[in-house]
Amino acid sequence: MKRYKYSTLANVVKKFKKKKIIVMGDLLLDQFIWGEVSRISPEAPVPVVWVKREGFMPGGACNVASNIARLGGEVSLVGVVGKDEKADILKDSLTKEGIMTDGIIADEKRPTILKTRVIAHQQQVVRIDREDVNQVPDKYHKAIQNYLKDNIRHADGVIIEDYGKGLITPSLLSMVVKEAKKHGKIIAVDPKESHFSYYKGVSVITPNHHEAAKAVGFSINSKETLIRAGEKLLKELKANVILLTLGENGMMVFEKNRPPRKIPTLAQEVFDVSGAGDTVVAVYTLCAAGGASPILAAHIANCAAGIVVGKVGVAIVEPKELLNRLKRETGKGNS
Repeated sequence: MKRYKYSTLANVVKKFKKKKIIVMGDLLLDQFIWGEVSRISPEAPVPVVWVKREGFMPGGACNVASNIARLGGEVSLVGVVGKDEKADILKDSLTKEGIMTDGIIADEKRPTILKTRVIAHQQQVVRIDREDVNQVPDKYHKAIQNYLKDNIRHADGVIIEDYGKGLITPSLLSMVVKEAKKHGKIIAVDPKESHFSYYKGVSVITPNHHEAAKAVGFSINSKETLIRAGEKLLKELKANVILLTLGENGMMVFEKNRPPRKIPTLAQEVFDVSGAGDTVVAVYTLCAAGGASPILAAHIANCAAGIVVGKVGVAIVEPKELLNRLKRETGKGNS
């Protein structure tokens, strides 16, 4: 693995502030309930959580947008929410982060997706999901397509964040890929394993090894099967890059006409992997939009992921944290 100078990495990060990214995907609101456990319930063999505090955070595609905004990029969010109190909470939070919400459409017949996580002693006790995963009605798809046609030309890149909650369809993806390519924009996808056939022709796709295994139809349990899976996805999807994340084993980068390259993990302690994939696709896209090579972009995204998995809950990375980690990974940080 090539070792980069700190100045090279820092220059890529500095370009984040100039980049405009559209994030399209399933919009979620994450609720966190933090507490303590001191006994087991007399009603059932489950812990009793004594609630200490609670709060909300943008989740799903919103978390990708949050990562980009926090790192200095300009981001527009595109998706569907309900006409309810949770939608108001979500949009207020996004606006406070500087995320543009004019691409968000409200469907009065659809609830805003809410995922409630109960956490005690730094461990998730239970998650409660409230959602409607039926396909978004055609009239809202048409509104989204019109928004994208008007705005892709002004962006540096488009991220598709697919959680399989009813927004992403083959026809919508086909239109996005066509428009992005017409204007020379990068198209990155954080995939849903059952939707891989939708993503043909994108610039980069960032599956984890479980998603990749389901997509190719065989287990990834060795270096040989890993390489075979990555190369199969690269060929079948006609993508420029497959960035396959491997959890504690780092990443593998597959490019056209180049041998696959391994990026080792950099995480020191892993408390929670929630949101790590969101951070990877956000940081990789910002890097690539600024002209970084796939391997350089993956290296920086890997460092960012190593930061967020060391935090509890769906976390995002701060610019100073990322620069400090990059400096640490390059030794003294001298150029």
